[in-house]
Formats: sequence, structure tokens, C-alpha cells
Amino acid sequence: MALWAQMTPQLQYLPTQTLNELYPDTFPLDVRHYLASWIEEQRWENFDVGAEAQKPQARRLLDQMVHLLQEVAQHNPNVVERVKLQHISRNLSVFQPQPMQLVRTVRDILRKERHILAQAGMHPNFSPFQQIPQGPPATNGTPKPAREDGKTDVDNLVLKVLEIQNCRQTIHQLEEDLNWEKQEMESIQGQNELDPQHSDQVARQTRIQQLEYNYSVCAKKRVQLLHEAVCALEQCQSCLILRIKSWRWEQHRATIGVHFDDNLGPLQTWCEQLLGVNGNLRQELMLVKRDHGEAEQFHTLQESLTHLLQTLIQSSLVVDKQPPQVIKTQSKFSTIVRYLLGEKMAPGKPVLLKAQIITEAQARNLGQQGVVPNENVGELINSTAILEHNTSSKSTCATFRNMSIRKIKRADRKGSESVTEEKFALLFTTEITITGCENPYSIQAISLPVVVIVHGSQEINAMATIIWDCAFSEPNRIPFIVPERVPWKQMCEALSSKFMSEVQTQRCLDGYNLHFLAQKIFDQPDISEDFSNMLVSWAQFNKHTNTFTYCCVFKFIHLHVILQNKPNGTFLLRFSDSEMGGITIAYVGPSDNGGRKIQNIQPFTKKDLDSAGLGDRIRDINCITHVHPDLPKNEVFKKFFTVPSPPNPDGYLPFKLTTVVNPGDQGSSTASIPPDTPMDIYGQSMSNVYGSNMNQGMFSPDINCITHVHPDLPKNEVFKKFFTGM
Repeated sequence: MALWAQMTPQLQYLPTQTLNELYPDTFPLDVRHYLASWIEEQRWENFDVGAEAQKPQARRLLDQMVHLLQEVAQHNPNVVERVKLQHISRNLSVFQPQPMQLVRTVRDILRKERHILAQAGMHPNFSPFQQIPQGPPATNGTPKPAREDGKTDVDNLVLKVLEIQNCRQTIHQLEEDLNWEKQEMESIQGQNELDPQHSDQVARQTRIQQLEYNYSVCAKKRVQLLHEAVCALEQCQSCLILRIKSWRWEQHRATIGVHFDDNLGPLQTWCEQLLGVNGNLRQELMLVKRDHGEAEQFHTLQESLTHLLQTLIQSSLVVDKQPPQVIKTQSKFSTIVRYLLGEKMAPGKPVLLKAQIITEAQARNLGQQGVVPNENVGELINSTAILEHNTSSKSTCATFRNMSIRKIKRADRKGSESVTEEKFALLFTTEITITGCENPYSIQAISLPVVVIVHGSQEINAMATIIWDCAFSEPNRIPFIVPERVPWKQMCEALSSKFMSEVQTQRCLDGYNLHFLAQKIFDQPDISEDFSNMLVSWAQFNKHTNTFTYCCVFKFIHLHVILQNKPNGTFLLRFSDSEMGGITIAYVGPSDNGGRKIQNIQPFTKKDLDSAGLGDRIRDINCITHVHPDLPKNEVFKKFFTVPSPPNPDGYLPFKLTTVVNPGDQGSSTASIPPDTPMDIYGQSMSNVYGSNMNQGMFSPDINCITHVHPDLPKNEVFKKFFTGM
């Protein structure tokens, strides 16, 4: 338990993402804590994770772990912890089909813990969660990696390999000197103590003894250095794999606007350097075995280097440019897959990368490298591409330029689940031969989850599925599991990030904006309470994607921001967030207390605009005067105004359609904002006066030139029931 005792104080400094990567869902932190002593007593490093013969031993460890965890749960006085541990023990059954995966998981956790503690010991100012220590800020204020993605660790590895090589050369020199001295010793053997050359014989014997001692010390040091180098390579490569996973995770989060540096150059350099170190160590190990024979410790080192090589080769395929996460069948799309060890591929036959579409269930079965789903769930057009090296960018990529999904096979859906909630992924597979390696390696990479649609009307709901997946999925999750409910606070972070990305602004959503969104999503427009402790469900989020798109709301909030300091009468046109296809006018108007407030005129529908054009309606509304920022509306829209009709030749008087805004009518209010909000946001109703249709106000009181119906009945009394808005 010594390792866990040292590790426990460091946990408080680890960020959530690092903890999730260190202790995945399949082996949570609770197991490491409650079974710490037992875990550290087992000989995880003695396993060959590729050996079928060791599976029974691994399964026994799994059964013993489950049994111990159940005992801990049974004796735990805290009922919450007891239930939690019982649940975890049941979840460990995921390792039953592949018990070697448990061995690999636990072994990797222990290695990463030792690496964190080693780094903390080597660097006094080391912060344990800095997998890649940060350097001083750049000129733009963004931290830049001082060690260029683990460069210091790689440099130390290279120096250690050089030390092993120097040690080998020293041993070789000692062997030559020793052979020479022994040869000279043989030529003067048999002399007695009185012989003048006897002293030379004694001196040579002393030198031989010293050379033999030096040889022994150097040989032991050589083996020790080899062990240390392999261990350091394991730790450094573990950091690299974590960084590649982190890069993929950041790429995933970029969908909702989280900052993402897509530069793979440093990671490629890191991969290439570790491949070189691995090759040098395998060569040195071969020479050690030649000099010392086939010892068991050398066999273990060889297995470790072989496994590290395989892991590195198979982890270096990444999806550089993801396919669209909402894909419409019969539509073209592209994606780019990059191999970080491309310059180390063996020359000769071109490497062909194949793509196929897989389901969520198939993605979950990809844990074992080399397993490719047999069932074809979709017909993918232009699904192959060659890995080609670009000398200028030093990258090796397969570019799929004109892919398309011809058809897709849907899974059986349960309940009200929609096709736009079904997630797929693209799987890329090939075989790679690396220079210096005898056998080819099967490698694969999987894209981010995608939703396949067949009609444009499904796009909004599909994008909602993607946004929820990107915002609330956990690192190292089982594909593609997401929570059904999330805290509103977490939703706020995601929406704010998406808002800044969508509107291209550095300003995040403030409390008033988020309160407005909460009223929308919880369907409580008149509630001013705090929503922060409420949970928002996927169903609530998805329900609003048709009638109330968040992209629309983002632009609405941004509009509120840019209008808030403008004078009365300043206005903008925007698409309605409540009337699909509707256009509304947001303008600055006077408030009851003498201040200003942003008001939104009831949306104009297509039917409204067919009766009277938008230009004429803008001309008629007297409370709007200037288009943002300060352009007089009559100058901007005059070319859209309707020219007054000339008198009809038959003597009839022409009529005019007039748009009237009633600022006092708040019947179409879109939000209720807390009283301390600096600027109120609510809708204003709009009534249209038409003279061509009885249903649209033929008997309107606004035609001032007529007052009485024949013979002498006041028009307002006769037609009052037909008046609009009265």
C-alpha cells in the first residue's frame, strides 16, 4: 500500500479530466482506494497480456477482486457507499470476456501513478496534474509548452540510451584489455619469486583482477541501465498516449466551441522519437543477450519492448479532420486520417486505408485491437484512400474527399426514441509495416459519433443530439454513453461556450441571458427564481430544437447586447425564435420609468408579408427610425417602399395597407425577466389594417374619411365586432 499512501495526497491537485483518465469508468477510484493493499501485492508486471495461457490466472484475479470488493461493501456502515461498491463490483463483470484487459488496466494505472510520483520527486516545483509542464506565457497571453510535449522526458531517454551504448563500448574495451593482459600473462607464467620478471607477473595479475572487477561492475550497470530505460520508456509512452487521448477529447469538445489546438506536429515528433528509442533499446537488449545468455529478466524486457512497440504503432492513427457529425444520405462529405509514424513506414506497397460505418453497439466492441465488425450497417461510397506523405508539411494522411452514405441500416428503437438520436461512427482500418519490424500491424481509428439523416428537416434534432454528446460525455466513456440529465450549471457552461463560438465573440453569456434560456427550456416564462440547482433532461433540451433553436436564441442574446446602448428608435431585423420562418423587429424604446428597453414586434409570417411587403411595414412603424448602428430607415429601405397607387380610372379611391404597433399590448410577451434586470426584454403585438379582406380588417376604424353607414348609423357601433385588436 506504499504507492497508494504516497499517491493519496496528490489526488487533491489532480483536475477532474486527469482523474477520469487515470481511473476510468471500468476501474473507478473507489476500487483503487478500498483494495489498495491487495492490488499492490499482485504481480501485474509478470503477465504477458497477449498470452492465452495466462487468461485463467487473470480471471482468478478478477474473481478475487470482485469477492473482496463485495466484502468491503458488506461491512461498510455507510449505506450509500455500500450500494455504490456493490454496483461497482457488478460492473467489473465487463472484464469477464477479456480478463487480460483488467490486467492491462491495473498495470497501466500503477505505472501512471509511479510516473506522477517520480515527476513530483524530480521537479520541486512540479504540479502533479501537469502532464505536459507549461512554460511562460506567449506574447498573446496563452501558455506555451516549455518542454514541447514531453521533450524533456524524451531527451532523458535518449541520454539513457547513450549511456547504455557508452557502457557497452566500455565493456568492449575492457574485454580487449583483459584479453591482452591474459595473453601477456601466459607468456611469463612459471617464473619463481627470485626471477627479475616476477614483479611484472604480479603487476599483470593485479591489473587482470582490476579489469575483471571493472568489467563485472560495468556489466551490472549495463543491465541496470537497460531496466531503467525500459521503465522510463513505459512512463514516457504512457504520457504520450494520454496526450493523444487528450487531443482527441479536446477535438470532441471543440464542437461546442471549446478552444482546440489541432496542431499534431509535436505529437508526431514525440511518437517518432519514442519509436527510435524503442528500436535502440531492442538492439541493445539483443547485444546483452548475446553477451550474457537467455536470462529470464531479458525475456521480460523483450516482452515489454514488444508490447510498447505494438501499442505505439497502433495508437498513432488519428482522425485529423473529422467528418460532419450530422451526415445526410446521398450527400458528399470529406475527412482526413493521419498516421503520426508515417515517415517510419516501410517503403514499397502503398498503404490503403478503408472506412466503414459502424453502430454504437459495434463501437463498444472495439476495445480489443484488431477486431473489425463483420456486419455491414451502411453502404459507404468512396470508402478507401491511400496514406500519402506530404514532404512540405511532413505529414502522412489519407484524404477521403467525396465520401457519401448511400443507405443506412437502423437499429430497433425503443419507446419514443427518434432516428436523430441514433449515433454511428466511421471506423478506419489498415495494416502498417514499420521499417525495422518484421510483421505488419493491424491498426484502426474511430471518428467522433455522427448522426445520419435522410432529410434536411431532421438536421436540427440531429445537431441537438451531437451538442448534448459533445457537451456532457465523459472522457474514456463506453461509446457513446451520455447522461440523461445534467445540472443546469453544467448546461450553462456548454451554452455559453457554444454561444461564443456561434456568434464569434469573446463575451460569454451573463446571468440575465442564462436566466432567459432557463425560462425557455423549463417552460416557465413567468418564474424569476434561481434555476441553478435544477436538472435539465435530454428530453427537455431536445423538445425545443424544432420550435426554439438555441442558435436562434444565441443570436437574439447577441442582438440584445449590441442594442442595449443605442438611442430610442434603433432597430434590427432578426428571425423569430418562436415562429418558424417568421421575421421580427427588435428596437430600443422608452420604458415606463423613463429609461430604455428592448422591444420585439410580433413576428411577420409569410402570409403577412404576402399582403404587405417588409419595406412598407418598416415605413409605417413610427417607433423605429434608424437601422443599427445609426442609418435612417427611409434611406436604407426606400427602394423597397411601394409607390402610391394613382386614382383608378373607374373613379374608385385606392386603399392603403397600414401596419400599426401597439406598445401597450404585451400579450405576446416572450420572457419574464427579474425586476433587477437593467433592460427588459419582451414582445410587442402588431396589428395589421387591411382593406381587401373582411378577415383582415375591412371594417377597420382607421379609414377616417368614412364615419356613418347609410342612412345614419355610426360605423364604429355597426362594425365594432369586426375591428382588429379592439
